[in-house]
Amino acid sequence: MSELTFEQMLEESFKTIRNGEVVDGTVIDVKPDEIILNIGYKADGIITRSEYTNETNADLTTMVSVGDKMSAKVLKVNDGEGQVLLTYKRLAAEKGNERLKEAFENHEVLKAPVAQILGGGLSVVIDEARVFIPASLVSDTYEKDLSKYQDQEIEFVISEFNPRRNRVIGDRRQLLVAERAEKQKELFGKIQVGDRMEGTVKNVTDFGAFIDLGGVDGLLHISEMSWGRVENPKKVFQVGEKLEVMIKDIHDTKIALSLKFPETNPWANAAEDYAVGTVITGKVARMTDFGAFVELAPGVDALLHVSQISRAHVDKPSDVLSVGQEITAKVVDLNEAEKKISLSMKALEPVAEEKAETESVDEGAAE
Repeated sequence: MSELTFEQMLEESFKTIRNGEVVDGTVIDVKPDEIILNIGYKADGIITRSEYTNETNADLTTMVSVGDKMSAKVLKVNDGEGQVLLTYKRLAAEKGNERLKEAFENHEVLKAPVAQILGGGLSVVIDEARVFIPASLVSDTYEKDLSKYQDQEIEFVISEFNPRRNRVIGDRRQLLVAERAEKQKELFGKIQVGDRMEGTVKNVTDFGAFIDLGGVDGLLHISEMSWGRVENPKKVFQVGEKLEVMIKDIHDTKIALSLKFPETNPWANAAEDYAVGTVITGKVARMTDFGAFVELAPGVDALLHVSQISRAHVDKPSDVLSVGQEITAKVVDLNEAEKKISLSMKALEPVAEEKAETESVDEGAAE
């Protein structure tokens, strides 16, 4: 057997590597755009910025230090300059996909910050493996603007796993639906009609407002917002506003709410406040051809019939009255059961005979 030269023995002392092989190494130098690894081979390993991270302008000197141990995958044994081209990112992604596969099979709940807002949803990264969450699976309600999720840590499950087609789909919606169902079950087990709760205005529409009672929404209909008249709920309530509401009705999974608390009922003392014969002031709220409705208090409207406006003939209320005008009238009828009050301005005017007699006395005094 012939003796080996020093160079041959040195060559034999280094291990052999192949493309696709995973190697372990130690960082011996770091530049902003590349990492140099001693991998126990005759040539050092090089990891470029693009093969370490997806951050295009990342400074690798802030992410890796000399002496760090790491594993990488061989892309090319010889990059043309006698060095071994390695990838850290792809190896990490492969390990990440194994992690996602395991989570998919076990229906595991994952948690990760949102890495990117895309046109059709969110992108999150688990161990360098990307997961796409479509906009329809981000929330249990329609989300018009997803930008609020940027960098926010969210929980989700893997609903579809097909890395070969680059299709790994996350689902946050099913977790929220399940959570809402649990909260709903808990809430319905302890609430009763008449209970008062604090809620948060979640959405305001033309017909009412949806109030979050702690994971369960209740509807505050426009007719239940005040004892008085509310024309536009959007001018009264703001999203995020805190309210104390009363549970008016519970039907299956629907909750009807009210702000008409019994102690604020303007009809509670109607027998005293609006007794027949009482002279009262109010503002004309609206008019019809047959009369004017006068607001005596929020939630209390009285009818001033056209025949009761004046002793003189009045064709239409709008001929002598205007909306917003303050008038004084006498209560001539009260029906508490039907919440109806009738007024008369005419009853406060002197009768014709009294006027004639007064005029006669005045003339005699003048003579």
